[in-house]
Amino acid sequence: MIKADQVIDVRGQMCPRPLLMTKQTLKTMQSGKVLQIISDDETTKLTFHSYLERSGDELLDMHQDGLVIHHYIMKK
Repeated sequence: MIKADQVIDVRGQMCPRPLLMTKQTLKTMQSGKVLQIISDDETTKLTFHSYLERSGDELLDMHQDGLVIHHYIMKK
């Protein structure tokens, strides 16, 4: 299991809010730190992937438990 340095829960938020909250949180984090995002919006699977290609931050893991999606992103 990946240890997150910070966790944000964006369940109930719809696109683009989860991505905006993730970007805002990552801006405050130091390089090498891990952010866990807990979401129930299926679009985060695509929007996070596209964002990470541009940002250079790294998706360490993404898994889904029922309707809940867990993303682990390492700040570049």
